[in-house]
Amino acid sequence: MRILRNTLLTFFLFFNLVCSAAVVDTVVTYSAVMKRNIKAAVIVPDNYKSQKALPVVYLLHGYSDNYSGWLTKAKGFEKAVDQYNMIIVCPDGGFSSWYWDSPIDPNYQYETYVSTELVKWVDDNYKTIKDRKARGITGLSMGGHGALYLALKHQDVFGTAGSMSGGVDIRPFPNNWDMTKRLGKYSEQPERWEKNTVINLLHLLTPNSLALIIDCGTEDFFYKVNENLHEQLLYRNIPHDYLTRPGGHNWSYWYNAIQYQLLFMNNYFAKAK
Repeated sequence: MRILRNTLLTFFLFFNLVCSAAVVDTVVTYSAVMKRNIKAAVIVPDNYKSQKALPVVYLLHGYSDNYSGWLTKAKGFEKAVDQYNMIIVCPDGGFSSWYWDSPIDPNYQYETYVSTELVKWVDDNYKTIKDRKARGITGLSMGGHGALYLALKHQDVFGTAGSMSGGVDIRPFPNNWDMTKRLGKYSEQPERWEKNTVINLLHLLTPNSLALIIDCGTEDFFYKVNENLHEQLLYRNIPHDYLTRPGGHNWSYWYNAIQYQLLFMNNYFAKAK
């Protein structure tokens, strides 16, 4: 009888593990600053209805992508919401916003949208822990820049931040990825470029003000700027996790990297309770 009970218990646990699945909501949010509706994906655990309040990770996409990019190109990563009992929000950051409030294009005000309008909307519509200690942000490439940029500037909103293959210093790439459409030409607006690149915002940090994790492949064209960021953080005595391994600027690398990012943030949430 005891053997039968153990077998049934094992089967029950395995059945629950297999059958539990993240639930993906495609939602429409309104941006007052841009005066238009913007989509986002909100991923909640299978047992969300029985939960009281959960931590949230905002997961940003890269240049030329949209809110569905992570779900369509890194299928399976969303299972982490069940594993870690968290919510993941995938905002739409526009084709090439770089998550700035553009001083020259009123249709690209994504710093305000993501860090203020979207966070408030999610907190109003989902069962979230409304505290910076239960809120993280990360992303890939343009989204890696965006995650660190927003977290550094809004430490009252986010307690932990990460970057995967992030464009953490935009200055070596003055003609790339539509950045001139958001800031103007580097040669004509150098001050804008200098104050809107992540590596120049480290003065906003104090040790342990943000829990940081930075990841970049050694064959990535952003590897050198990530190395420079790491060195600057070390120089300023800012604790952070820094991961590198063979890999380029592609989805096979990011699918692996997101596992580390979400584990890191889950550990942060657990310690911050």
